[in-house]
Amino acid sequence: MVESGESSESVNSGGLEDITLDQDSRSEVLGAIADALDRYAFPEIASKAQADIRQRLRDGGYGDIVSGHQFAETLTAQLQTLSADLSLRVYFSPTPLPELSADTHPTAEELAYQQQQSQRRNFDINRVERLAGNLGFLQLYGFEPPEFAGDTLAAAMICVAHTQGLIIDLRYNRGGSPSMVALLCSYLLPPYPAVHLSDVSWPAEQRTQQSWTLPYVNGPRYLERPVYVLIGPETATAAEEFAYTLKQLKRATLIGETTAGKANPGAGQRLNDHFWMFLPTGQVINSVTGDNWESSGVLPDFKVPVELALKVAHYMGLTDLSKRAQPMDQELGAALETVKKQLDQMQQDLISQLGGLR
Repeated sequence: MVESGESSESVNSGGLEDITLDQDSRSEVLGAIADALDRYAFPEIASKAQADIRQRLRDGGYGDIVSGHQFAETLTAQLQTLSADLSLRVYFSPTPLPELSADTHPTAEELAYQQQQSQRRNFDINRVERLAGNLGFLQLYGFEPPEFAGDTLAAAMICVAHTQGLIIDLRYNRGGSPSMVALLCSYLLPPYPAVHLSDVSWPAEQRTQQSWTLPYVNGPRYLERPVYVLIGPETATAAEEFAYTLKQLKRATLIGETTAGKANPGAGQRLNDHFWMFLPTGQVINSVTGDNWESSGVLPDFKVPVELALKVAHYMGLTDLSKRAQPMDQELGAALETVKKQLDQMQQDLISQLGGLR
């Protein structure tokens, strides 16, 4: 059954499955966007966007657009121009979307399945290792909720407890649970006094949610030793929050490239059978800066290609240790020499590869 206002005829648009839109269907989508913007994280911008959309509705706008894909792209471009928010986006689906309520919560069975799938990925704690020279290495592909990943994180922190510096690799981490961010920060900061990490403002709900470090963690804290965080363009949302927070607290050195620039939380909003939008509904506010990294991304302290970030961090950590370890022990000296040679070779290889692309 085809929803009123949309042609039952499927079309092919540039090799993509599409549908034909008429004025009624375009108006329906525009009206749904205007209503959804009531929950947007920035009310003043929402009011301007709503006024623009309603004016277009009155003028019968977009009359020349009959492609679903083109309509979504056009709306996205205009919303992002009005808001300067690259997370605000409209999507098109040629197949009908399921009916989902914004207040829908997962069932017990769905939660059990999510935990099972997370467990099969080791809760996105991908690699834990002692590197040469006694530096710890922790690679996270995501921030799974503490109720899933808390015990595994504690085990990882036990593994690196006696190292003399810690490298946390978030280069390929797309984010996840803010609660897991607070938990991992808690391992790296003293238990008392508690540290205020950030707030999330939810304007539509007129409430603010605070994030603080925890007085108790289920493993050894990692204190008074250097921490290096690896970041890159694929580092997003909660992973960015972790890096940004530690940078502002001067608890970590960031190495790599600028991150994705996705700070503000939100949710998908169904507009009709074939259109939905991602709508940021909250605003993250860092406790130190009073701001966040939306659009700009988190900037590294040392900008290096992501391919070299781990080796650079390893070399920096060993160099720092060598200055503090007098006399230098045999393992540290050998590791420093080896890693320096490896880094030099990787730099030469990267230069050669870039030269070959010209």
